[in-house]
Amino acid sequence: MVRMRDGVRLATDCYFPVRAGGAHVVAAPVLLERTPYDKCGISRSEASLARPEPLSRSQLAVQMARHGYVVVMQDCRGRHGSEGVFTKYVDEAGDGYDTMAWLVAQPWCNGSIGTMGFSYGAHTQCAMATQAPPGLACMYIDSGGFSNAYHGGIRRGGAFEMKQVTWALKHALASAENLGDVERVKALKGRDVRDWFRSLPWTRGQSPLSAAPDYEEYLFEQWQHGCFSKYWQQPGLCNEAFYDRFPDVPIAIVGSWQDPYVLSCLANFEALRQRNKSEVTLLMGPWTHGNRSVSHAGNVDFGPQSTLDGNIAPDYLQMRLDWFGRWLKRESPEREDSRVRVFLMGGGDGTRNSEGRLEHGGRWMHADCWPPANTSEKCLTLEWRDGCGRLSECTPAGDAYAEYSYDPNDPVPTIGGALTSGEPVMQGGLYDQRITPELFTVKPQPLSLALADRPDVLVFESELLAEDLAVVGTVEISLCVSSDCPDTDFTVKLIDLHPATPDYPSGYAMNVTDGIFRMRYRESWTHETVMRSGDIYRITIRPFATANLFKAGHRLRIDISSSNFPHFDINPNSGEPEGAWCNARVARNRVYTGGAYVSRIRLPVLQGPGAEADPAREP
Repeated sequence: MVRMRDGVRLATDCYFPVRAGGAHVVAAPVLLERTPYDKCGISRSEASLARPEPLSRSQLAVQMARHGYVVVMQDCRGRHGSEGVFTKYVDEAGDGYDTMAWLVAQPWCNGSIGTMGFSYGAHTQCAMATQAPPGLACMYIDSGGFSNAYHGGIRRGGAFEMKQVTWALKHALASAENLGDVERVKALKGRDVRDWFRSLPWTRGQSPLSAAPDYEEYLFEQWQHGCFSKYWQQPGLCNEAFYDRFPDVPIAIVGSWQDPYVLSCLANFEALRQRNKSEVTLLMGPWTHGNRSVSHAGNVDFGPQSTLDGNIAPDYLQMRLDWFGRWLKRESPEREDSRVRVFLMGGGDGTRNSEGRLEHGGRWMHADCWPPANTSEKCLTLEWRDGCGRLSECTPAGDAYAEYSYDPNDPVPTIGGALTSGEPVMQGGLYDQRITPELFTVKPQPLSLALADRPDVLVFESELLAEDLAVVGTVEISLCVSSDCPDTDFTVKLIDLHPATPDYPSGYAMNVTDGIFRMRYRESWTHETVMRSGDIYRITIRPFATANLFKAGHRLRIDISSSNFPHFDINPNSGEPEGAWCNARVARNRVYTGGAYVSRIRLPVLQGPGAEADPAREP
């Protein structure tokens, strides 16, 4: 039980390497993971193609200790064996520093500590690094570590990510405080999450988390801090404010395109590489959150070349052992690999495979920087004419607009995307944008209804592509919009529209990336400004970066609406306080596409022959 500066003790397990005969080493490098998910529990991401059954953290620690490390696993404050109250994200900086200070004072620590962890374990690392802790020698940051949680991970474009609710519901059940209260456990387990998500708005004491008040409190605190205030600029939530404090040590960053931490991975890499003399590397796969040993994301498959296993390294465990061996024990030689490896999705034949998934294909690319140097901007304009939307390289003549009604009581349902922890109301990944029986909706929807056929979705399509178009980087959509309400949202979704085939007679509208913009923050993220009915405003929406090859014969499509629920919270259009609204209104929203009000999409397009395919390294 390791004591923190305020007296709270954190449960910490230490695994020691032994010499022949059973003697402990005198001093060794240390590997540290801090987690809210049980320091002894199963870690679902610790699996591989050869070993689909995931390891527990205890088993992982034993494996790594056998390679000569002292491995330390610690429960975060207020979780499992640790004392204190759990407040998500905001206590990890100080607790991480205090843990590192304790480690370097132990006689069995040789003074060099490597940190590791996936998802929340990545958040704990970055929070700790903002404090420049003693002993930090290298980091392995996987799918997390907020560059700015306000712009990705908790909020996006001013809207609140509802995965924070489903995560809290699941993990409140595992907290020590709630496990000891039979009535609380009964109340939490009895919550029908889908019914709750159909009955917004909620209030404190009248929410699905009311039986776990500590969790309910921090959830509403995040939800109701709508402006980019000092709350969002504290360690653990905003690396951007503390990059200069990060120690100059080697850092490996791993992420994936169908993950809520795309922005964090890329922003952390760009900033730390610029500041650090030490090596900083980036790996971005096509996977959903932590599923790096499978070849699909949602209902789309990328082929056997897409897994980490056998293509980037023998497996994830060996990849980390090579990294730590290189920087903590100087065992591994200098690698000649590129600093950046990204998976370019697309190029497959578009057939349905034996598992019922679209064969989208793809390949690994390598570069020395992000975004790749050989990209240029391609600009397309949105044109609305005769009730149809087009994307073209020509500027539309004359004034024009498209109009639709957004009803908060019937939002556009979420179908995939860069998200995690959303079960049972949503799942991340790539899908045909069409209603299926298992999909969560607020109101009943006709089965097989394409979202493009909803009256509150505007669709803008390109002509059939004459040649392949590789979009690699951050897409930017500039819209001229208006509304008859004081506040509303505008959502965009980039679609790779596969042509009709015998397997998919209606084609396949595959989501590539998406974004959202809450209009009350159009002047600044730091303060709110209501809209005036009929006034036209220009906004810029930046979906998460991506890497997708739009194949010749496909169409590039943009879908525009005002909701993507339950990925993001519902905007009631009334201008009421964030997370505390009562009265929803139907908004009449417009997107302008001609004359003085041209709306555009800017695409980062790979030029020339492109980066060479990165062949698999021999295990």
